[in-house]
Amino acid sequence: MSIIKVEDIAHFRFAVPDLDAMRRFLTDFGLEFEVADGRLYAFGTGPAPYALAAEVGAPQFLALGLRAASLEDLERLARAEGVPVEDLEAPGGGRVVRLADPDGRPVEVVAGQTLRPDRTAVIGVARNDAVSKRRLENLVRLTPGPSHVQRLGHAVLSVRDFALAEAWYKARFGMLTTEAFEAASGRPMGAFLRCDRGERPSDHHSLALVALPSAPGFLHAGFEVADLDDLMLGHTHLQAAGRYAHVRGIGRHILGSQVFDYWNDPFGNEFEHWTDGDLLTASDAPNAAQLGDLTGVQWAGPAPSPDTQAPGKPS
Repeated sequence: MSIIKVEDIAHFRFAVPDLDAMRRFLTDFGLEFEVADGRLYAFGTGPAPYALAAEVGAPQFLALGLRAASLEDLERLARAEGVPVEDLEAPGGGRVVRLADPDGRPVEVVAGQTLRPDRTAVIGVARNDAVSKRRLENLVRLTPGPSHVQRLGHAVLSVRDFALAEAWYKARFGMLTTEAFEAASGRPMGAFLRCDRGERPSDHHSLALVALPSAPGFLHAGFEVADLDDLMLGHTHLQAAGRYAHVRGIGRHILGSQVFDYWNDPFGNEFEHWTDGDLLTASDAPNAAQLGDLTGVQWAGPAPSPDTQAPGKPS
């Protein structure tokens, strides 16, 4: 039994040397922002108070945020860990319990936040496929611009010891394995973990842990956009800006099934636009995956050319 069961990923925090450059990227990526106490807080069209916080400093990942179901759960976690429940000084307020995972990575568990009005909307239109003709007398006329990011969907982290990290996150937060993968038979190296929300659907993964020989760190964050048209509009917008590195995409993952598009911010942090991901409930059994499935795709567009893959940082 875990101490609590978290509802979702909440946020993550970075330090970056240039907040203006980060703000420009986040705007082009499709997030909105506000500045408070010297920090930049970015948020999407969904109800979360913020998805990302950035402050001035040497580039580094500062903390992962998870959302507890209630203030009572937060109190239970604090008692079990022997730490205080503190006020959260950030948009939306609320309370926070601060822990550190086995790699020393700060983990901030939050509850009681005031939510924003939910402005989530489908950007494209119904689709006509070979069987179902749902778009009648409705022409497709899309407005160019950035994607409309709805919310932070997941984070992928590298760890020193996968088994130790997995056990720590499961024991405290009740996370479930969706897919585990091995470097070789009997040598687990990582897994996609989802939140246990009972019979309410949960994303294929809110957190992924991967054991790598490099130091523990942040690999990427995935942001859900409105729909496929919105993802494509965002790709076109970022490409036209000519100042960001395109990592890979557009394609459809094997694990998670989502359509993806990856970009680097000006400081080398990897951000993903995604849509149409898998949803599962707590009753769905875990799966074993091959290592090749981790980076494999079901389909993919052309690879970025060298001259567009790393165009340099914003002026």
